[in-house]
Amino acid sequence: MFEIGDFVIKANNGICRVDDIGHLDISTVNKERLYFFLTPLNETGTKLYVPADKADNGLRRVITEDEAWQFIDKIPKIAEAWITDDKQREQKYKEAIQSCDPEKLMSIIKNMYARMQKRTAQGKKSTSVDEHFFKIAENNLYTELAFAIGKNKEDMQHIITEKIAEKV
Repeated sequence: MFEIGDFVIKANNGICRVDDIGHLDISTVNKERLYFFLTPLNETGTKLYVPADKADNGLRRVITEDEAWQFIDKIPKIAEAWITDDKQREQKYKEAIQSCDPEKLMSIIKNMYARMQKRTAQGKKSTSVDEHFFKIAENNLYTELAFAIGKNKEDMQHIITEKIAEKV
């Protein structure tokens, strides 16, 4: 599945490097169970241990440069996840962030971007829930795309904002 040196995405930790694959030496843990030993790139000193048999849930390979550019090119065609009910919208935001799926993240980014513009036009502020999840979704997606392409996050934000503004 993954090898030492691979870069992966973990839902709440972003891009991580696979430093080792092995067994944990902890008395309360099954000694036969294999784990991926991960180091998040943006969390100095943090080590994560993900069971190899559970890696399909919330762990995936970082996209390649070609995949990143293909994704960026199709951003104008990605539909925004328009949900009027506040509770359902918040749940959809959480699911998208947990999934680490670039299309789902972009869908909610586009939704939040449109909601913020609409609220601003009405003289209202964005909701704290929208702002919170907007920042997380942007950070997760832009960080991965920037890593894959070799640009910084600010450059990615500019590129993505231009793509969102394009009409299909």
